[in-house]
Amino acid sequence: MKSVAEICSDLIRFDTTNPGSGERPAAEYVATLLADAGLEPEVFESAPRRTTVVVRMAGDSPDALLVHGHLDVVPADPAEWRMHPFSGEIEDGCVYGRGAVDMKGSCAMTLATVLGMRARGERPKRDLVLAFLADEEATGDYGSRHAVSAHRELFDGVSEAISESGGFSVASEGHRVYPIAVGERGTAWMKLTAHGVAGHGSRPAVDNPVATLVHALSRVASYEWPVRLTPSVAALLQELSEITGAPIDLDRLDAEAARLGALGSLFKGQIRNSANSTMLEAGYKVNVVPSTASAHVDGRYLPGLQEEFLATVDELLGPKVTREFVNLEEAPDAPYPSAFFDELAGALVAEDAHARPVPYVMAGGTDAKSFARIGIKGYGFAPLMLRPDLDYFGMFHGKDERVPVEGLEFGTRVLTRLFT
Repeated sequence: MKSVAEICSDLIRFDTTNPGSGERPAAEYVATLLADAGLEPEVFESAPRRTTVVVRMAGDSPDALLVHGHLDVVPADPAEWRMHPFSGEIEDGCVYGRGAVDMKGSCAMTLATVLGMRARGERPKRDLVLAFLADEEATGDYGSRHAVSAHRELFDGVSEAISESGGFSVASEGHRVYPIAVGERGTAWMKLTAHGVAGHGSRPAVDNPVATLVHALSRVASYEWPVRLTPSVAALLQELSEITGAPIDLDRLDAEAARLGALGSLFKGQIRNSANSTMLEAGYKVNVVPSTASAHVDGRYLPGLQEEFLATVDELLGPKVTREFVNLEEAPDAPYPSAFFDELAGALVAEDAHARPVPYVMAGGTDAKSFARIGIKGYGFAPLMLRPDLDYFGMFHGKDERVPVEGLEFGTRVLTRLFT
């Protein structure tokens, strides 16, 4: 049987860049591993080569747990990497390559865990539904959204789910903290458009849409979003205060995040909404004032704050700029405290006696948003014990992405405890 590091390397070698040629080769590899273990995977496509794999492993209870991960990755420029991003090389105890952290390493842990259980004849304590999805790095239209709409029956009986961006260790001043995600910020990707009057670039502008749009974007960029403490983030701050033995000043959270270093990274992007300009487009000739100008903004808002977020954006843009959604997703959250959170925490502590599990809210988004549409409560839990010097957050979409082999092996042990 392949080791978890070997499976991770194999998955990385499939170039599943999104946008690109699709996830099919990686999905076929996953389906073959599952079929060889005696399972019966469902393989389906939402479009040519946009391939997803779902399989159910029967357990002692039909109340099922969903474990989902995505097979696509963001682009990588080989010229910026120490080694080729799709080589899957193992060096210095790490598996290198695009997707090592986000999230082929996690998919490899899930596969290694289930294949190991099958080889040992172990049965999970409840049904496991495993989903290896396309298109998470875009909108999920070709992956999770398609799965929950066109193949809803595959998720019958699922009450909770686990996936990426949680369960990893954060070491700081002798503490080993494991954030378990109980929610994530909502997504509001917007296209902004300013309309004006076209004219010659040498004449005084009557109504220049480029200037209108730039002024609006400047207002958005300079706006200081107010702190909004959701219950889960407040609980995290309380836990970190107890772990470090020093109270966190709620009136100075930006300074406190800087003071706490790696631990501060768990909340500095989760205490307020945000809106970042990412794309601009206007004009076609230097001496022509265009009639329109457009931009794209990546907006994120905390659970329960969509209405406040959009009202603020509209006020900042002003009446001459219109917005339309490229993608709008709710901010899902899961019960905390809860018995299932305690199960996740217990599996970590059983493998690391120094583990301090804490609740956490993700700054970005995952496929959990799609599964929340059909009532599945999602938790971020892809367990990894990491070296203190490894910048985990910097690995996401960064160059020289890598994951420690020991971390993958630790995660496999934790998942085995959770499933059995």
